[in-house]
Amino acid sequence: MARNAKYKTMFLSDVDIKKAVKKGEIIIKPFISSKVQPVSYDIRLGNKFVFNEDTKTRFVDPERKIFAPSREIEIADGDEFVLHPGTSVLGISKEFFGSDNYLIQLGGKSSLARIGLMIHNTAGIINPGHFLRVTFEITNQNNIPIILRPGMEIAQILFSMISSPPSRTYKTTGRFAKDNWDHFAPKKKVTKKRATKKK
Repeated sequence: MARNAKYKTMFLSDVDIKKAVKKGEIIIKPFISSKVQPVSYDIRLGNKFVFNEDTKTRFVDPERKIFAPSREIEIADGDEFVLHPGTSVLGISKEFFGSDNYLIQLGGKSSLARIGLMIHNTAGIINPGHFLRVTFEITNQNNIPIILRPGMEIAQILFSMISSPPSRTYKTTGRFAKDNWDHFAPKKKVTKKRATKKK
């Protein structure tokens, strides 16, 4: 698909998503054709969850790298995770996906938002060059518990064109490039090349 610096934001349609997957421009593993929507792809909830042990800390201070102790659990397919009101946990997608060619945007599903289930707070953009099982920031904003089940459709991803290939990709600049499940990875230091003077 040709790029044009003058175009406005353009999202891939279902036809173009399938074409890009076939050409290897978009990676989705496993790819299930029925999950393709008119301009998005439905992704499912995985088996791992991380939650804070709130009784063991007084506060969180991200600037000073003070975080609550956390615990990771793995739920088998067919089992359930009960998310209580006002509780936030981290989850992970079953699908592994990414692209060097497109910007990927993570969005929730209206049917889940209407029952108070939020799947991300701020981290909704996946840069070109980032291949991952995405981490969900899941919050129950309802006043009753919500049951989460591995394999349920929990979010959707959209693919948008970029005006030109970026000078640097997430592979070289991204904090979570190697392991998106490493929640407190430090920022990656990027060294700038010095320009050499011509004699």
